[in-house]
Amino acid sequence: MDLRAFCTQSRVVIVAGKGGVGKTTMVAALAHLAAGAGLSVLVVELEGRTGVARAFGRGSALDYAGSVLHAAGATLEDPDGAEDTVPKGTVHARTITPDDALLEYLDDHGMRRISKRLVASGIIDIVAGAIPGIRDILVLGKVKQIERSGVADLVLVDAPATGHAMTFLSSAGGLLDAARGGPIRSQAADVVDLLSDPARCQVTLVTLPEEMPVNEAVEAAYALEDRVGIALGPIVVNSCYPPLAGLDRTAAEAAGAAGVALPDDLVEALEAARAFRRRRYELQEEQLGRLATELPLPQLRTPYLFAGAIGPAELDQLSRALAEGIAALHDPADIPA
Repeated sequence: MDLRAFCTQSRVVIVAGKGGVGKTTMVAALAHLAAGAGLSVLVVELEGRTGVARAFGRGSALDYAGSVLHAAGATLEDPDGAEDTVPKGTVHARTITPDDALLEYLDDHGMRRISKRLVASGIIDIVAGAIPGIRDILVLGKVKQIERSGVADLVLVDAPATGHAMTFLSSAGGLLDAARGGPIRSQAADVVDLLSDPARCQVTLVTLPEEMPVNEAVEAAYALEDRVGIALGPIVVNSCYPPLAGLDRTAAEAAGAAGVALPDDLVEALEAARAFRRRRYELQEEQLGRLATELPLPQLRTPYLFAGAIGPAELDQLSRALAEGIAALHDPADIPA
């Protein structure tokens, strides 16, 4: 499948997954990939993490205003002169918190004077606690506003870990059922419209080729479809061990065939490493097969990187792996609408 077509199937892609599966890293890799295809990308971070910025070699934390993380041969000025537009080939990232979203909402509705007093007095926390889901609606409402503004070709949302993500994404439907009218219901209705339109929004789940992450990914996929009604894109399977030739022979057999004499302790250590790697690969393939059976979605696989941290070099590797997987999706019908 064409890379640019893949990256423009939905204007908003919410990336979700169990904590520790590399979800934030995959957000960075997808952003890098889309920018390399000449698209403008806005990354929305919801939990104040710095993983996306670090992956692009930027150490500073993101804020509400945001900053440019990557410019692939593009200037930082919009060629059309439009304000607040991400240039083509550029990755811009920002953090959105419920408090910031609410303050902006109040400012936009002529209540700038009282907004700071509400924060200082703690009334905002009281209101948020009294209306379940209101914080999630504020954030999703801001994402909806960003999507409608056309500020970028692709908006990537680094969602909370799967457990919270379910509450986060289903909150709009709950408020829509509970609220009879007013701005809260209108905002919830707008968010539900966004989440239920595949051309506007879809979810990409990230998992590892391990039993518990696969279980959670399968469960989350069906829950998202049933409870939220949101479209699912291909599932990203992170940290896959590549096959290695020669693992079918013991270390002693390999040394003998090569005519090399090795100390017994070294042969023992090599044999333990061979057995571990072979068993690890077998378990991985078992889980990948189970994932394909239980969740009929295309898989995009990224390699296990033997690195202490993810930086620009590792990001290039992951992006290339994703691009290869996308290219293998020849039939657009393989991608859920």
